Amino acid sequence: MDTKHQNTPQEGPVAKNIEAVTSRVPSDVFLWTAIGAISLSLSMKLMKKSHLALFFGQWVSPFLLMGIYNKIVKTNGHDRKHRNPRMFRK
Repeated sequence: MDTKHQNTPQEGPVAKNIEAVTSRVPSDVFLWTAIGAISLSLSMKLMKKSHLALFFGQWVSPFLLMGIYNKIVKTNGHDRKHRNPRMFRK
């Protein structure tokens, strides 16, 4: 066993399950959901419904952050180990 990867902290069962689910979601989903929230927020603002505009507008950042997490999982987490398992052996 490689001592370099032996002391690397391992993911817990909750994180592994989240990564398994989020790695199947296309990154575009989060981007389009954020754009949809922006559109809803703008529509509510134009309809003079400021509270609803703020509600929908506040969801933009979490959707984009989930998209970033999704991309990190795909490039450095769950998918990377499954795409190239030889990289983590030896």
